[in-house]
Amino acid sequence: MRMSAWGTSMLLTGLLAACSPSTPTAGPAQPLDTTAQKPPVAADAAAVAGLNAQFDPARDPVADLAIAKAAAQRDGKRIMLDVGGEWCSWCHLLDAFLEGDAEISSFRDANFVWMKVNYSEDNENAEFLAQFPQIKGYPHLFVLDAQGKLLHSQFTGELEADKGQPKGYNRERFLAFMKEWAPPKAP
Repeated sequence: MRMSAWGTSMLLTGLLAACSPSTPTAGPAQPLDTTAQKPPVAADAAAVAGLNAQFDPARDPVADLAIAKAAAQRDGKRIMLDVGGEWCSWCHLLDAFLEGDAEISSFRDANFVWMKVNYSEDNENAEFLAQFPQIKGYPHLFVLDAQGKLLHSQFTGELEADKGQPKGYNRERFLAFMKEWAPPKAP
């Protein structure tokens, strides 16, 4: 069988193309990474609700913060760390204040992932809390952005009701504090 020069050239070009890599190589092959990978943190409603359930010495604030960050990033919110304990009467007053005012609780839920961090004799969470400014009283609030960066440290004594008023928190000051630190809204 005879082939023309053109046919021979086409056959040779085809054979060379088949033997050539179609994409350039980046270097020698790398070993397969077999280290254990952490699964992505899910921020389902139950997990997020659990962050604000109570001050629990058994909870892991590092894991809780990962859930809070995932929820805050997903929902365009900021994170509010509420540091205190079940032993703290002012912490219970804060809970009652937040839950007892529909406008404040609605604003909180729309703008913040609220996360309680236990501080008690059972568990001071000293290692976790060491990354934040010193706390001078409980409850104490830390405002974080959605990535977990500290934006503000709030001594709640400044948000309490004025002398002569019933024991608790001043509604106007507390709402102004939350509005000041809520995430900026897109135009």
